[in-house]
Amino acid sequence: MKAVFITYNQSLTFEVQAIFDELSVRGYTQWMDVKGRGSKTGEPHEGTHSWPELNNAHLTMVEDEKVATLLDRLKAIDERVEQQGLRAFVLNVEDSI
Repeated sequence: MKAVFITYNQSLTFEVQAIFDELSVRGYTQWMDVKGRGSKTGEPHEGTHSWPELNNAHLTMVEDEKVATLLDRLKAIDERVEQQGLRAFVLNVEDSI
């Protein structure tokens, strides 16, 4: 089992949710109106007059065999709308209840 943490421009919410539905990724936690700035190229998303955009984020636990497909689908979105911003990070889940 892996934890996948995804941050993305809030305009991409429907597309991220659609991928979850298509891959039968049922459980997740979502944060709305997340502020941040990409580490390499992205503009800040701060919800201010100067930087009006905001991000959303999802944390989901995914079976190992679904991780590569999930990342491929997310990468396709990011490549299509690179300026919007989307990042995904995979972490090992050591234990859960």
